[in-house]
Amino acid sequence: MLKKLTFFLLLFANTQAVFSQQNLSLKQCEEAFVKKNLLLLAEQYNIDMAKASVIQAKIWELPVASGEFNAINPQNKRVLDIGAKGQKAVAVQQLIYLGKKKQSEVEFAKSTIGIAEFQFEQLLRNLRYEVHQSFYSIYFNQQKINNITRQISNIDTLAKGYALQAQRGNWPLRDVVRLQSLSFNLKNDLLAAQKEINEEQMTLKILTNYQENINPVVDDESLSPYFNASTLPLSESLLNTALEKNPDYLSFLKIIESNELMIKWQKSLAKPDLTVGASYDQRGGAFGNQVNFTFGIPINLWNRNKGNIKIAEAELEKSKKLQEQKINEIRSQLSNATQTWQQHRLQYAQITASNSENLEAVYKGVLQNFQKQNISLLEFTDFMESYNESISLLIELRKQVILSGETISHIVNVKLF
Repeated sequence: MLKKLTFFLLLFANTQAVFSQQNLSLKQCEEAFVKKNLLLLAEQYNIDMAKASVIQAKIWELPVASGEFNAINPQNKRVLDIGAKGQKAVAVQQLIYLGKKKQSEVEFAKSTIGIAEFQFEQLLRNLRYEVHQSFYSIYFNQQKINNITRQISNIDTLAKGYALQAQRGNWPLRDVVRLQSLSFNLKNDLLAAQKEINEEQMTLKILTNYQENINPVVDDESLSPYFNASTLPLSESLLNTALEKNPDYLSFLKIIESNELMIKWQKSLAKPDLTVGASYDQRGGAFGNQVNFTFGIPINLWNRNKGNIKIAEAELEKSKKLQEQKINEIRSQLSNATQTWQQHRLQYAQITASNSENLEAVYKGVLQNFQKQNISLLEFTDFMESYNESISLLIELRKQVILSGETISHIVNVKLF
């Protein structure tokens, strides 16, 4: 009874969803995702912040103005004696960067823009991959649901007729129970497929920022390359393409470049800077109304920025090791993804279109023969269980061919199918 109630609630929920869903192609989902995804919109600000850091790096220290004014003149017993016979002094100083410090700082700041751009592209690529995965998962799971729903309709119709005959004593009750049990099993499969769809719908709605469920619209011709492509470029060729296009890897190259610039900047900070200025002293100097030129430079005795230089050098070596690790990861991911796609594609290639059509023809024949009582209930239920399993596996295999192909394109960052 509980399973029946759950099934009817599920059907009601699905009926309601039909009236609040968007029919979208993969291209339309991508367009919505690029325009509306909040993570992408937020990540773009990192690029703006990196560009702002360049503007800030170009700014020099402000000149420092100082003054000295008489407060009390004890000789003449005057307060604030700053007139023609009083005392006042003013000075202006400016810090002058030496050793190309400011140039090195600006170059380092510019390098962070490239890192932010690759990180944005990396996020865009990863989220687009999730859009594709969810889109195709929903599409193929809907096919499973359509198939199971059709079978449930046929089985429930038969069970209803057998139940009436059983009430009249014309048919054993155990056969009715067996049909109902088959229906319950199918409904459990339906619930499992719907659960997967609900999870993928949640992901897809978050990615595209849609409130309604999305009904994937797919042209089957667009899927043909995934099944018809017999080979892929050689693994080394795919790896080279990935190292040229994969933003995750390219960001490591930018980080290495940025760390090299950081070392250059830290070494420049070890060189002392010059402070120059001018001062005016009305009566406190050797001469009246004295004008002076001033300068100052730190004596570079013990602070040569060695610690920060070593930290920057360690960061550089660390980033180089991480780059090597990323190459190994990409190579391993490509090997696994291509093997998975080849295995799924070859397995699917063994199932020809005629096999699928024959399976459907046998299904119709068995159903008609059972209705005419030409075959036993046991034979019928055994076939129905095998048929449902075969169709579900066939749909799942098609899905895995697509998803594994999408994984390869994701790693290489090039559309291969």
